[in-house]
Amino acid sequence: MKIRKATNNDVDSVWEIFHAVIKKGDTYVFDPETPKQDLNKHWFAQNMFTYVLENNNIIYGTYILKPNQIDLGSHVANGSYMVHPNARRQGFGGAMCNHSIKEARKLGFKAIQFNMIVCTNKPAIELWKKLGFEIVGTIPDGFKHLTKGYIDVYIMYKKLYKR
Repeated sequence: MKIRKATNNDVDSVWEIFHAVIKKGDTYVFDPETPKQDLNKHWFAQNMFTYVLENNNIIYGTYILKPNQIDLGSHVANGSYMVHPNARRQGFGGAMCNHSIKEARKLGFKAIQFNMIVCTNKPAIELWKKLGFEIVGTIPDGFKHLTKGYIDVYIMYKKLYKR
């Protein structure tokens, strides 16, 4: 398994993962009908650091890091992770998260915050907790799940330094 910065050659593979994940409308805020041309603004924007996870020369996962806010809030990273639905439960999500923690520190971030972890996404919640993230807030009815309607989302946080 290898995790590396994404290149322009990875766009089609990242799109395949992105599209497969968002089309269910159960974990990400992106419209399930998001067109491929929007991938650049959602996953390859100038303010983002985009990575891919390869195994046997096949891309199975991708993640981004970016400042969660501008200016005086830019020391906190925001991270988003996607694993192809056919490759789940193989340790790829955890590997990418561990990699992102190291990368975030290298990039000078002091913490990582996940703004919207859907309450029904139990595998992600448990993984993030296992990796040291904690739920620091709940937004009631913050997500419009395609089959369950309005449900809660969690804000999760991990400090990357010691005071």
